[in-house]
Amino acid sequence: MLKKFLDILIGEPLANEQSASEKYNVPFGLAVMASDAVSSVAYAAQEILLVLLPVIGVLSYQWLGTVSFMIIGLLIILGISYIQIIKAYPHGGGAYIVAKENLGVAPGLIAGAALLLDYILTVAVSASAGVAAITSAFQSLHDYKVVITVVLIIVLTILNLRGVGESSKIFSIPTYLFIFSMLFMIVYGLIRYSMYGVTTQPMVHEVVKSGGQIGVFLILRAFSSGCSALTGIEAVSNSVPNFKEPSQKNAIKVMLLLITTIFLIFGGTSILARFYHAVYFENSKVTVLSQIAFAVFGGRTFMFYVIQITTAIILIMACNTAFTGFPMLMSVIARDGYMPRSFATRGKRLSYSNGIVFLTFIACVLTLIFKANTDLLINLYSVGVFLSFVLAQTGMVVHWNRSTEPGKFKGKIINGLGAVITLVTTVVIMSVKFEEGAWVVILLIPILSYMMMKIKKHYNKVADGLRTSEDELKNFEINDHFNHIIVVPISSLNKATLGALKYARSITPDVIALSVSPNKAYIEKLQGRWKELNTDILLVCKYSPYRAVINPLIEYIGIIAKAADKNEKVTVVLPQFMTTGWGGQFLHNHTGLILREALLKYDNTVISMYPYHLKV
Repeated sequence: MLKKFLDILIGEPLANEQSASEKYNVPFGLAVMASDAVSSVAYAAQEILLVLLPVIGVLSYQWLGTVSFMIIGLLIILGISYIQIIKAYPHGGGAYIVAKENLGVAPGLIAGAALLLDYILTVAVSASAGVAAITSAFQSLHDYKVVITVVLIIVLTILNLRGVGESSKIFSIPTYLFIFSMLFMIVYGLIRYSMYGVTTQPMVHEVVKSGGQIGVFLILRAFSSGCSALTGIEAVSNSVPNFKEPSQKNAIKVMLLLITTIFLIFGGTSILARFYHAVYFENSKVTVLSQIAFAVFGGRTFMFYVIQITTAIILIMACNTAFTGFPMLMSVIARDGYMPRSFATRGKRLSYSNGIVFLTFIACVLTLIFKANTDLLINLYSVGVFLSFVLAQTGMVVHWNRSTEPGKFKGKIINGLGAVITLVTTVVIMSVKFEEGAWVVILLIPILSYMMMKIKKHYNKVADGLRTSEDELKNFEINDHFNHIIVVPISSLNKATLGALKYARSITPDVIALSVSPNKAYIEKLQGRWKELNTDILLVCKYSPYRAVINPLIEYIGIIAKAADKNEKVTVVLPQFMTTGWGGQFLHNHTGLILREALLKYDNTVISMYPYHLKV
């Protein structure tokens, strides 16, 4: 029943040979990869105004253009730099691979940890911002925004678990609707303003006071907030293997289209916010984009709702960039041994389903902690991704120094410029947003990097312990004989325990039936029934005055195991009855499973489960 439900929900399993059909072409790749970066414009200008308006008032609209121009310049530099990374590292992994191969393991892990945290925040921020767009249009839903956000994240999880090919087709429609709707609003808004000026009454009647003192720190703070518009452009370089062949060329085409789209939409909305004097303060319930659409289209018209709905959808779809990039990056790191190997395994629909589910869980926890508040979550944003930008660009400079390829000097200049600018930007973001919450990410990045190193150390120890030398292979004797001692833990004489005893006796005559009970009457009853049993198997009964059963069993079996010599193996046969009903197992204790896990610590002990199938 559960399998049928999952097949309906997620889809039928896909064969390995179908992996080629589960990759992106350029239109679908742009739709998936662009959703995060393009959607950031929905709140980037808003975050700039949130910093400027309370301090310098109406002067904010003048400086909004300057700050936006600085961010667009950084966008172009980063875009060109990441094209270099796609050309040099076509197997994906982005900043993690570039930093690890050129700067060393530690910088690579820092870049990987920073990107993983950024992907998690992408889901939480984008989903929360999408719901904020919905509640701006339908303000009666404002009190339910946390529940709506979590539900939307779970829905996106299900869609992504259905596979790359199917999810990209689903997500392409809302992405292109948003892009074309935004471009239409920008063109229409600019034409209307040039012809008529501002003719619509403002949606939010906030009083914006005259300007105060402008300072370098304030501009840098506004710049760091607006840099959220640049998050997501690294996703293309992380996921090059997800593109159809020629994957490099297709990834570069998507990157160029992505840069152009962000440039037009972010630049256009910043100009409209300045012309139409959108207002945004802390805890405002109406977004800047909502106010722009209201002013441009003359109220709550059809196009106003189109902008709101497509904005909400694209912000939610922006999570899909993380659902694509996070599992792919986790799989690359896991294959290197720095993450649990389960993250490198594809699921039934050829997606890295373990990474998708893990991402969903952490993102939902963050959403609940921060109550789906974009203004609070945004302070944690950007730090990780810009740190990865710095490491990626610096790694590429080292790559070009070692390279003998033609054009290495040009590549070094491009990536060197990118490294310097992103380093300055990262320092600004960290210093400005440190007390506002960025300290959490700054603290988590080294902790996560340390955890990854410990995971690698564990895998290395396991590999060293399991490694077999040539001499061991040559001297290995398959016919070694062991003397067997079998212990069968029992609580009563029933068909399951009788079957286990019969199985044990078929292997060796040295069988011990072991029973521990906190009830003396049960022990006497068992001993009485044992006398009726036609067997010479030794029964050992232990009374437990403190009602413990499992620990005394483990201790007694441990004594037997330690007393055995090197030519003896102690086998513990655990009787386990199985019911046919799917819920039957929940109604019975699982002492055997607990014993099995506890007894694995003994070197010369073998644990075997004896299943007895009941027809109930």
